[in-house]
Amino acid sequence: MNWKTAHRSFYYLDAPEPEDLSLPYAETALLCIDVQNYGLLPKDTAEEQARWAPFYERMHNVVMPNLRELQDSFRNKGIDVIHARIACLLEDGRDRSLSQKMPGWNNLLMPTNSEESQIVSEVAPRPDEIVVTKTTDSALTGTNLRLVLSNMGIRNVVVTGIYTDQCVSSTVRSLADESFNVVVVEDCCAAGTDELHQRELETINMIYCHVVSGAELQTIMKL
Repeated sequence: MNWKTAHRSFYYLDAPEPEDLSLPYAETALLCIDVQNYGLLPKDTAEEQARWAPFYERMHNVVMPNLRELQDSFRNKGIDVIHARIACLLEDGRDRSLSQKMPGWNNLLMPTNSEESQIVSEVAPRPDEIVVTKTTDSALTGTNLRLVLSNMGIRNVVVTGIYTDQCVSSTVRSLADESFNVVVVEDCCAAGTDELHQRELETINMIYCHVVSGAELQTIMKL
């Protein structure tokens, strides 16, 4: 099974295979979403730490190495690598969107200069790479990224990062609504559980994006 037949939802089980992807270097960018220190910090209790163990394992053994390799491949071909991160502009977080103020896990209070809000060093931006800071789940809605991509002549956005079912999905849907061609690299993304990750890939695939593996993308783009 390859990207043309994988990750099919109920709606697309019998749909014809999509056409081959065309991703010209000058019109394509890699977008890395929210791979920040907060996502890898130890949990408060042993029980919570154990519950999140599969996520940490995927991040360290799958997502981070694959994302770093993909970043390097894009850079070596002169393709833009762009980064998005969650951070509030005010210390008390009044500027955050409602979704980031709601009680519970998603209630993130991370000022721009906090250590938690910094991008993980292993996949950190190079000096001449764009970093947008958002106070929303979508990297498009909460920043000037749409304008920046348009100014750069970008039509195709390759999306990676965390969490697949939250900020990644929200960004993918926003990009699709703005008529960007979106590709999600499944082994450069993670959700809290593998089930959440897989279900969200099925939900967004073939309507908001095309889901591929890193190896498939390397072949498609001749990286």
